[in-house]
Amino acid sequence: MTRPLSVGVAGLGTVGAGVLRLLRENAPIIAARAGRPIAVTAVSARDRTRDRGVPLSGLRWYDDPVALAGDEGVDAIVEVIGGSEGPAKALIETAIEAGKPVITANKALLAVHGASLAARAEQHGVPLGFEAAVAGGIPAIKALREGLAANRVARVAGILNGTCNYILTTMTERGREFADVLAEAQKLGYAEADPSFDIDGIDAAHKLAILAALAFGRPVEFDAVHVEGIRAVSALDIAFARELGYRIKLLGIARASDDGIETRVHPAMVPLASPLARVDGVFNAVVAEGDFAGRVMLEGRGAGAGPTASAVVADLIDLVRGRHTPVWGASNGALSNAPSLPMEHHAGPYYLRLMVVDRPGVIADVTAVLRDHGVSLESLIQRGRAPGEAVPVVLVTHETKEAAMRGALARIADLDAVLERPALIRIEPA
Repeated sequence: MTRPLSVGVAGLGTVGAGVLRLLRENAPIIAARAGRPIAVTAVSARDRTRDRGVPLSGLRWYDDPVALAGDEGVDAIVEVIGGSEGPAKALIETAIEAGKPVITANKALLAVHGASLAARAEQHGVPLGFEAAVAGGIPAIKALREGLAANRVARVAGILNGTCNYILTTMTERGREFADVLAEAQKLGYAEADPSFDIDGIDAAHKLAILAALAFGRPVEFDAVHVEGIRAVSALDIAFARELGYRIKLLGIARASDDGIETRVHPAMVPLASPLARVDGVFNAVVAEGDFAGRVMLEGRGAGAGPTASAVVADLIDLVRGRHTPVWGASNGALSNAPSLPMEHHAGPYYLRLMVVDRPGVIADVTAVLRDHGVSLESLIQRGRAPGEAVPVVLVTHETKEAAMRGALARIADLDAVLERPALIRIEPA
């Protein structure tokens, strides 16, 4: 019988335990598809007493995850500790130096240090798999790096964070405010006790940085991603979006042009007819546009023990079969040096909501500011009259440069009749 691939797993949280369970419960089908059994023989985690819901007897245990890389009985490392620094980074670097293949689900580490890790992996001839780092069980990495390898990709976009999508879906369906839905999501386990990593867009930005590197064949550049979260999205904005024919989603968008690459994460209004508008709850979706393949969309569960473990084990099967691809789709020397574009270069239509004192001349003052900045209006919504009281005014622009819109917004916010910070949401095409 062929000797099993011996795997060391660092991190025994939800995903790590899921990997052990999947490898055991689906061992026959995994062995058939890999051509060789795959077995976990060593693990590393901080707490040996905690019940993970999966048997751990017979496994070699390391309190120090870096020591796992030095175990001569381990053929490959699975890193599911998480975090962009500390033991996860040290473990992966040590494993690569030792010539051991690494499979990771660590999007933060790849987004921040992926360029240097890819260079190390190439230098040592070591496979580095990370299908589980983006969108859980959705094979987004394989789709971009392998399925669309012959295409020039013009744009990749997606709903990349299930927590935000759940919150926005619930706000849309029930007309509730953000804070109430967030509290409910925390009780249900869909949001962390400290949800800032998700709701401020950082998690989605890590994933988008990885997707952009793959889509455009260049080193990952997390610092270039423009990031906004969903804290400021209100039930009122969601109601106006519906009236205008849109739904609000937190999107990650990367687009190539002759000038360079733009990467941005922010709430966006997408047309009701868009496939992304119909992706609800905790689900994720990724859309890529290739010059020959056209538009490709993948949808599924973006997190959780089962989907993420599935992606980890898929990488292990590829490893056993000898299916190795350069980390970013091409060798380091062949990667693009296309520049990153600042957010000010973005152009598109915008939704702008103001809370203003209902008095004569307010709309004229607002439109004068927009005119001065070269912003053209497509439509305006102003309901009824309530002299002297606060009323919402909604404006939708034609395509406008981000820099012009920001300049206009700063002046509008300073108008005496504007009572609170204006709400600005970008409108994306279908």
